[in-house]
Amino acid sequence: MPQVAAPLRLLPPLSQTLAAPAPLLHLSSCPASFGRATSLRALSYRRRRHPEPRRGSSTLGKTPAKEEMDREVAFNRKPADGKDGGKRGSMELKTRRLNPVNTTCYVQILGTGMDTQDTSPSILLFFDKQRFIFNAGEGLQRFCTEHKIKLSKIDHIFLTRVCSETAGGLPGLVLTLAGIGDEGISVNIWGPSDLDFLAGAMRSFIPNRAMLHTQSFGTDRNASSPQSKDSVIILDDEVVRISAMFVKPRYHHGIGSSNDSDMKPGDTAIVYACELPKIKGKFDPSKAAALGLRPGPKYRELQLGNSVQSDQFDEMVHPSDVLGPSIPGPTVLLVDCPTQYHMPELFSLQPLSCFYEDSPEQSGKKVNCIIHLGPSSVTRSVDYQNWMKKFGATQHIMAGHEIKNMEIPILKGSARISSRLNFVCPQLFPSSGFWSVQPPNDVTENDKNASLEACGSVSAQNLLKFHLRPYAQLGLDRASIPNLFTYKDIVQELVSEIPEVSEVPVQVRKFWQNVNDKNTLPPTGNRMVEEPWINQKSDKLDDGTPFQEIVWGKHPRDSQEIPCCVEDATREDMEITFLGTGSSQPSKYRNVSSIYINLFARGGILLDCGEGTLGQLKRRFGVNGVDEAVKGLRCIWISHIHADHHTGLARILALRSKLLRGMPHKPLLVIGPRPLERFLNAYSTLEDLDMQFLDCRHTLKSSVEAFLSENDTESAIPQLENTMFAPGSRMENYNRKPASPRDTTALVNFKEVLQESGLEILYSVPVLHCPQAFGVVFRAMEKTNSAGKVIPGWKFVYSGDTRPCPALIDASRDATVLIHEATFEDSMKDEAIARNHSTTKEAIEVGTLAGAYRIILTHFSQRYPKIPVIDEVDMEKTCIAFDLMSVNLADLPVVPKVLPHLKVLFKDELVVDETDEIQEAAVH
Repeated sequence: MPQVAAPLRLLPPLSQTLAAPAPLLHLSSCPASFGRATSLRALSYRRRRHPEPRRGSSTLGKTPAKEEMDREVAFNRKPADGKDGGKRGSMELKTRRLNPVNTTCYVQILGTGMDTQDTSPSILLFFDKQRFIFNAGEGLQRFCTEHKIKLSKIDHIFLTRVCSETAGGLPGLVLTLAGIGDEGISVNIWGPSDLDFLAGAMRSFIPNRAMLHTQSFGTDRNASSPQSKDSVIILDDEVVRISAMFVKPRYHHGIGSSNDSDMKPGDTAIVYACELPKIKGKFDPSKAAALGLRPGPKYRELQLGNSVQSDQFDEMVHPSDVLGPSIPGPTVLLVDCPTQYHMPELFSLQPLSCFYEDSPEQSGKKVNCIIHLGPSSVTRSVDYQNWMKKFGATQHIMAGHEIKNMEIPILKGSARISSRLNFVCPQLFPSSGFWSVQPPNDVTENDKNASLEACGSVSAQNLLKFHLRPYAQLGLDRASIPNLFTYKDIVQELVSEIPEVSEVPVQVRKFWQNVNDKNTLPPTGNRMVEEPWINQKSDKLDDGTPFQEIVWGKHPRDSQEIPCCVEDATREDMEITFLGTGSSQPSKYRNVSSIYINLFARGGILLDCGEGTLGQLKRRFGVNGVDEAVKGLRCIWISHIHADHHTGLARILALRSKLLRGMPHKPLLVIGPRPLERFLNAYSTLEDLDMQFLDCRHTLKSSVEAFLSENDTESAIPQLENTMFAPGSRMENYNRKPASPRDTTALVNFKEVLQESGLEILYSVPVLHCPQAFGVVFRAMEKTNSAGKVIPGWKFVYSGDTRPCPALIDASRDATVLIHEATFEDSMKDEAIARNHSTTKEAIEVGTLAGAYRIILTHFSQRYPKIPVIDEVDMEKTCIAFDLMSVNLADLPVVPKVLPHLKVLFKDELVVDETDEIQEAAVH
């Protein structure tokens, strides 16, 4: 086989193991004669029209010379080039036929964030033919999946504020609805004028403008605007009238409002009034007969409010002549008062005065229910409580963050899995799904014990309802509130279902006891070797090709010797926590992609940051412990622009900015694809994100090595440009060079991040998924052990989303741990190619070819809600990731041994039932 000049390498014969009958693009790592960006250059594309070839045969008719030169891997060109080509739905808003006479209506608390207190709860206003949701924080989709609330029925979404706390789940929700059915579904999104900033930011990664129907109200953010003193009618139809009132903060104590300079986007809060039409009085047939009407259609017309001609007399009969006195329609207020600075404006709102008990303007208007969304630090204040009394005998529901709700997991299915995994293997699953109740940093014990009896208040509970129609059921309904359960209950249920599982924790504990005893072995010549059964696997690929014939040279059979960096590891070196292991959209059991690398005293790194990342961090480290984790972040690395990998980023950045306000610190470095910068810059007009962006294309290996090799920053930048954008390099296509002061500063910050994190290098690797999709590699600095021996640093690789990729295989060589996506099972290779993802076997083969010590699979399709389908023979050095699983560097030797024991938990639940409605969102 011909030799290829460095740094190009011939691709291993993956065409023999990865070929599949689907639209194929064949990628070649070939000499520079094939032009620019050789590792990502598409050579040919064809749709297979012939019967499936024998496994291992070539997928293109090629000359022997070309076949010898090129080693092929199949992937789908269109999404890789950013050309979806799929049928786009019309995304038209649905028009529903309303039924104002006989209808059921209630408001319901959707308790997102009640336990983790990371986001605002959502409120559902339910009608027979219409659905309205107020606020769409992170986790809303996952919550609705858990509780079988059909988001496809939602007509309108209203935001009480425009910020990550109330709208963090909106981007993912919009994309999920767009992927439902052939045409997709779109909803109206309403909010104050700040909504325009959010919509502009979302359009940087939402592919179809028709997906986003936003309608803002209130064009002037000046607090003294006359519009802010009046209510705005948003919706007025046969079943409900919804109006909005503006609440702006007053940062200056005194007469008047704050100046324009004090106001910033996202400050405005909204009070929504939902007024149902009055209930007409009872029809009196005797009065109708006395007025000369015969039973028939005219009775119906009168009940609908229309006048009719008398059958016997020459006169009109009006509804008031035959109907009893009407009953005022129920009214619900949703009040969001986020800070004490909003209270003066709220208390003086003129449009609310008509609902006060002693107001001369009330004219029969009565508020039946008020849902308070503000934090307890505001709603429990004396001034706020006195204001609540103005409404008289009204039912108040306190839906802000309450301490007592923290001990009740909102996602019961996820908590149940976490508890079971914790029982079986607490070493890998330290989070039990429950935690003891401790007040958050900004809540006092006095708040915890304060009484809610005043003013008819009740604390909100998950799925608590307040019925509005039928009128006979007006009031609270607790029937839907989930039953309480504890960790002990879940374990008892598990042992009852699977009696043999009670022995598993004992067996698992022995693995860790062996690891803890490793230091008692002789210091030389007796490195710990894995148990023999783990090594029982053929030394050939499926097509019979010996591993020794792989083109990268003779790669010796992996002896499973523990690398020095693992054998000498302490528990304070590095730990990997999986915050989300699902793909596409949040599901009942798996959140979307996010991985937290805990470097302990040296801080931490986030790899991808899907929706709900903050909530998952709180479930792992506790409501208070997460603050330290967020403040200690050194950088966040994002693999690509698909929403399931980055829509939790704004929430993390906004929280970090808040936690470090007034403290000396540097902006957080965010490394990602260039389109992500456009989103963050647009979003930063709403909230202070306090971040500094660095394009992944500026962190390729050759560029980073050139930059780090220079001590002087000014001399390093020209060298960086020469290596990164040299003719024939991968980056020659990109004109943007890191020559601006902003980019130069980010690179200097990048170098400091590596030093502070104890990393020798961190670089991005282009992969095959979509435009500007990357994997990442970082390697720790070497260290000296207690015996004075120099120990090489561990090497970590994360694939992001990708097809099996030659560049990633090369970058993963001799990795200590490779985390690779495994979206589909092996029988769905066609689907994997079409969507540019990997199957489980392909992911394992990538790690095997690269000689990775441990392979951890993640990013599973939601078809596999609990555990994916994997051939046991492939698991000799591989582990399956679960949400909230924590893998310490020192525990890597025993990780593969645990999987057979975990399967005991899911022996009857390997694949989701075909009848389950799993919608694959349009974020692949």
